[in-house]
Amino acid sequence: VLKLFKLLHRTRQEVFKSDTRALEAARRKINEEFRNNQDETSEERISELLKIASDVEVILRTSVIQAVHKDSDKIVLIPRKDLLQDNTPYLDKPTKK
Repeated sequence: VLKLFKLLHRTRQEVFKSDTRALEAARRKINEEFRNNQDETSEERISELLKIASDVEVILRTSVIQAVHKDSDKIVLIPRKDLLQDNTPYLDKPTKK
């Protein structure tokens, strides 16, 4: 449980880097959820909660991209290096191998 708690906070710091409002909101939410369930004793419920927390960490790490408003009509995306993947070029007429 503690390992997952720390992992969520590390992921939060990486995903929301330089966005103090998002960092603080995510910190509060993570702490609140763990605090609300700290007295849970049911093995099934604990496993379920750990699975949810693990899924949240994966979603944050793999799906969240920071965006910054530059002008009233422009947004600049700031992807993390671990989100960038090699792109396969699009071909109108695929070749057969």
